[in-house]
Amino acid sequence: MMDESAELAVSITQIVQRLKGTHLHSQLEKQAKVSNLLSAVWLVNNGIFLYALYALCFMCVFVWCSLLPPGHPRAPPEHTKEPLEYMRKAQVNWEKRILKSLNSMCTELGIPLAWKRPVPEQKELANKWNEMGTDEPDLSKFRPVYAPKDFLEVLVGLRNPNNERSEDLTVRSHWGLIQVSLNVRDIPQMREMYPELGLTYGQLGIDDHTHVPPVVSEQDSAAAQQYSRQGCPTGLRAQLWSLILNTTNDPEDITHYEQLKARVINHDLLVDNLIYKDVKLTASNDDYYFVFEDYLYQVLLCFSRDTAVLEHFSYNSATPPKSCIQNKSGSEQCAMVYPPNGVIPFHGFSMYVAPLCFLYNEPSKLYRVFREMYIRYLFRLHSISSHPSGIVSLCLQFERLLQTHLPQLFYHLREIGAQPLRIAFKWIVRAFSGYLSTDQLLLLWDRILGYDSLEIVAVLAAAVFAFRAENLMEVTSLASAEAVLADLSTLKVMPLLQIFLFATSV
Repeated sequence: MMDESAELAVSITQIVQRLKGTHLHSQLEKQAKVSNLLSAVWLVNNGIFLYALYALCFMCVFVWCSLLPPGHPRAPPEHTKEPLEYMRKAQVNWEKRILKSLNSMCTELGIPLAWKRPVPEQKELANKWNEMGTDEPDLSKFRPVYAPKDFLEVLVGLRNPNNERSEDLTVRSHWGLIQVSLNVRDIPQMREMYPELGLTYGQLGIDDHTHVPPVVSEQDSAAAQQYSRQGCPTGLRAQLWSLILNTTNDPEDITHYEQLKARVINHDLLVDNLIYKDVKLTASNDDYYFVFEDYLYQVLLCFSRDTAVLEHFSYNSATPPKSCIQNKSGSEQCAMVYPPNGVIPFHGFSMYVAPLCFLYNEPSKLYRVFREMYIRYLFRLHSISSHPSGIVSLCLQFERLLQTHLPQLFYHLREIGAQPLRIAFKWIVRAFSGYLSTDQLLLLWDRILGYDSLEIVAVLAAAVFAFRAENLMEVTSLASAEAVLADLSTLKVMPLLQIFLFATSV
């Protein structure tokens, strides 16, 4: 009995040390005072172990285990991907919905998920590889698996069961659509995080005389990243981004791209039609990107076949979807990752690639940069997680900034049924691709790479509302609010960010 008591004492000591300094520790201490458990703690310190303390111990062990940081040797694998259980469950349920939608389409159309192309079709595709934009397949029966507005409804429905009655959810939290509590920065913290965006720093896109250090010739990735925080020169951006992302276009990279191209030519996938449909609905109708239609098909079709993309699921809250693949001969292989890269494209997905077409004219190089951009940053825009650059945090960040610094505007829009996030979500989920002019978008993406974070996207969304605040205060409906914010193509990114971050009173 004494040995068990000694082990219990050690366990309690470890738990208390782990909890000290956390918000949970202060809450437990508060509850202990209320329920007169301090006397029990005093008894523990004096070596007297009471049966009643076992309940407290088990509760603490449970909480302690839930607090294990990602990467802790005792943490389960799913904790490394996403530490919050309710986020993991939400992501799993969302994945089921997406896969169900894809399988339903497959059944309705009577088309298998994958099949080998006949030899004549292979030859035809190989011959027109650089002219796929001229092809006009019948896509009328295909529909996007989901659109950003569908994803937003899932995020709006997120709830942390442990915080339903928490003090963390203030009255102000209930103004917005995101009803979970995550740590997001306020403006003073952002000023510390983004000092190079300060009014006293030169910015490419504003100041033409900004000095360009020899980072390209020195092949210094860290220096290139630091430099891009103030914007990249147009003529050097492609090289600087490749340097930051550590991408190359070596013979091995070119060979890998050609192998992916061969897989596209040899096998047709149902998701190919979703890619064609998305490009036709988005980039092909965009004044900036319609000329890159062929590049978009090439990159996205190869991307869908690239199993190397699966590696990012080790740190992505998502799990690659699996399905039964049936070919035209009737044979079936179950529990196969589908598509091979594990990423089901959604409405607007092609706009992640489109801006890069302005920088890279070699398909293999363009592909390599896009893949790296995706597995570093872009996947977070359509995965449910608590990551600071995840879509949930970005949405919460956007709402908190408006609630804190433009409360009258936020309240007005809310009262007329024009919740700001319903307007801004489409910007955020695409990192503004397709909404800003290309030169301004690239300046924004310079900062994403420079700071290794998507947080600046949420800040810009709030800055846009601040810039149009006077007009928005006069609107009386969601439609009129959307009309005020319909065209962002004339906006200048850097002045907006600088004024919002460094000229806003706090």
